[in-house]
Amino acid sequence: MKYIYNMKERVNHIRMLTMASLTLCLMASCSSDDDDDDLGNWVDKSVFDGSPRSGSAYFTIGNIGYSGVGYDGDDYLTSFWAYNMDGDYWSQKADFPGTARNAAVGFAINEKGYIGSGYDGLDELADFYSYDPSTNTWTTIAPFPSTPRRSAIAFGINGYGYFGTGFDGDNDRKDFWRYDPSTDSWSELVGFGGDKRRAATTFTIGDKVYMGTGVSNGIYLNDFWSFDSATESWTQKLDLDEEDDYSIVRSNALGFTLNDYGYIATGTYGGTLQSIWEYDPSTDTWESKTDFERTSRQDAVVFTNNVRAFIGLGRTGSLYLDDLEEFFPYDEYDDED
Repeated sequence: MKYIYNMKERVNHIRMLTMASLTLCLMASCSSDDDDDDLGNWVDKSVFDGSPRSGSAYFTIGNIGYSGVGYDGDDYLTSFWAYNMDGDYWSQKADFPGTARNAAVGFAINEKGYIGSGYDGLDELADFYSYDPSTNTWTTIAPFPSTPRRSAIAFGINGYGYFGTGFDGDNDRKDFWRYDPSTDSWSELVGFGGDKRRAATTFTIGDKVYMGTGVSNGIYLNDFWSFDSATESWTQKLDLDEEDDYSIVRSNALGFTLNDYGYIATGTYGGTLQSIWEYDPSTDTWESKTDFERTSRQDAVVFTNNVRAFIGLGRTGSLYLDDLEEFFPYDEYDDED
C-alpha cells in the first residue's frame, strides 16, 4: 500500500479534514456503517527469526529496533536481535552476556542500548549491561544499587537513563533512580505521588515522559503521570478512566510515540487485549484506534522512531508469538494488508 510518513503537521491537517468531513456529513444527515470505525491500519512485516517469546527487553536506535532476552515457554533466553525498519529484516547480534531472564527493562541513551533487571526463574535481578551497536559488543555497567526487581519501567532522555517501579519478589515498588553513563553511577530521585506498581508502561513526547497502567496488589491502576526531564518532577494527569468510554486501564502493555502522539497498546485486563489508544498531550485526552490486527497479547515488544512503529512477539496464555506488524494510525483499516 502507498503511505506517506506522517509529520505532526500532516497529522493535524488530517484531523482538521476529518472533523470537516464529519461536520458536512451531519449537515447532510448522511449515514454509513463505517462512520463509527476507528482509524488505524496494520501491515504484516517480517516474522521474527528467533524462537517465539514474551517478556523481552527492547529499545530503538535510529531505524533499528533491538530486542533481547525473554522467555519462550520452556527456557529463559540470552539471544539478542536487531530489526531493520527500512529493509524489513532481522539479524542476530551478540548474545546478552548476563544471566538468561525475562521481565527486564531496555532503554537507549546517546546511540547505546541498555538492558538490566528482570527475573531468571528463581530470583529478581539488579545487573545492567550496555550495548554498542557500532561494535556489536556488550559492557557490564554499575548494577542497580537498590532492591533487585522485575517488571519495572525504564526510559532514556537528555543523556540519562531512568529506572523505577517494579516487583522485588515481595512488594511492588514506586521509587525512581537516574543512571548517568558519563560516571557509570546511579542516584535516587524523589519518587512520584502515585501508587506502587509493576508492569506499567511509558512513552516520551518531546521533553516529557508519560507513565501509566500497571497493577498492584491485584488491582489494575488508573492513574497517569507526566515526568518533566528538565526538573525531574512528576505531574498527575487525568485518570485513564476519566471518560466513560475510555478502556485504557491494563497491565503488561506497550507504550510508544508516533508523530508526537502517545500510544498504549495490547496488554492484559482480565484477559489479553488487542486495543490501542492514542494520547494527545495538548488536550490530555485519549482516542481509540483500530485494534491490533493479530492475536491479542501481553508482554510484547515495540520499535518506534517517532515516524514508524512496529509491534510484535509476546504471548497469549501459553501461546508464544513471533509475528510483527507495522501501525499506520491515520489510514483506514484494510484487512488484506
